[in-house]
Amino acid sequence: MAHLSLTIGALLLAGAPVEVCAQSAQQPAAQTKTIDIVLVREMIDRPPPLSLLDIPPTDEGVAGAKLAIADNNNTGRFLGQEFRLDIIESARADELVSEAEKRVAAGQHFLVLAVRPQTVLLLADALREKEALLFNAGAPDESLREEECRANVLHTSPSRAMLADALAQYLVWKQWRRWFLIVGQRPEDVAYADAVRRAAKRFGARIVEERAFPVETGSRRADGGHEQVQQQIPLFTQNAPAHDVVVVADESEQFGEYLPYRTWDPRPVVGTQGLTPTSWHPALEQWGGTQFQNRFRRSANRTMRPFDYDVWLAVRSIGEAATRRGSTTFADIEAYLRSAAFEVAGFKGQKLTFRDWNGQLRQPILIATPKLPVSVSPQPGFLHQFSVLDTLGVDRPETKCKAWERRI
Repeated sequence: MAHLSLTIGALLLAGAPVEVCAQSAQQPAAQTKTIDIVLVREMIDRPPPLSLLDIPPTDEGVAGAKLAIADNNNTGRFLGQEFRLDIIESARADELVSEAEKRVAAGQHFLVLAVRPQTVLLLADALREKEALLFNAGAPDESLREEECRANVLHTSPSRAMLADALAQYLVWKQWRRWFLIVGQRPEDVAYADAVRRAAKRFGARIVEERAFPVETGSRRADGGHEQVQQQIPLFTQNAPAHDVVVVADESEQFGEYLPYRTWDPRPVVGTQGLTPTSWHPALEQWGGTQFQNRFRRSANRTMRPFDYDVWLAVRSIGEAATRRGSTTFADIEAYLRSAAFEVAGFKGQKLTFRDWNGQLRQPILIATPKLPVSVSPQPGFLHQFSVLDTLGVDRPETKCKAWERRI
């Protein structure tokens, strides 16, 4: 009897439904059935970050997937479910598509994507007629959720609109409504700036001026040392109209870290550097975050990064659906993931669910400095008729996604 009580307790702690716990108590688990989850990694050659502290670990994303597999198996072993991780890596999109097609043909139906936006579309289109469900855990591009959305893709990575809206809400809550926007030259920087403009209009802020930062191809502004940067940044930012904050759009990390404490006017720097919106922070302690952080550190021997968290959410979502549905079949798990009954705990104080108009995971967004979280959006006073989480990103009346519309 003691062993039986322990088993039920473990199931409940792992989040299994009461009816599943009762069924487990009445009969032993059936023969173990496996659920293979494929992590698809595109090896992208990026320029080194400005700070040595920002060099990404070689297992970024993979470590998040491994922890989620372990979490899934903690519950799955009581239900006759075993989760296994398979990894595909290549710098070539065509090789990733070919390998993904082989995995799906072999019965591996769930793919977590850490790839470029265009590769997300290649994989989604190649697997459109197959029993496959893809989770975008790496690309924040709005087009993947809107004009170029695909019905077989869910998104655990927050979109740029979600990130910009989260930051905008905090700035407006602080009454910092006048923004001086500085934009990089790469496409991802321009896309982030577009999200910032949308957020300003949506929440009543005003961009008093925009400037493009002149990044010199093939060199870094730090080549001459801190003295050169200390002279250049004040000159670049002087004579701006009155503003409360400097908003930087530098996803490519070419210049943003030079701005804090060097601008002409003493103003906070926010956006992609300085005070940033993010899906996760390695110093979050609320809502069980401390034990989650500790488990990740023991597993990976480092702190959890936002990309690790986005991948972890994708793999955990699959495990949660399998547990709640009590099934290992693709049809059952996919149906539950798409249903209104689905929710997953993400150590953010409330349930996380997928939007049924574009497949985006609803989630609170942290507003943080490099050392500590400062706030969490949605902010107080920003209301919504269905879920306050839908104040972040593209809402149902705004969506341009047609593929998901046809599924409803």
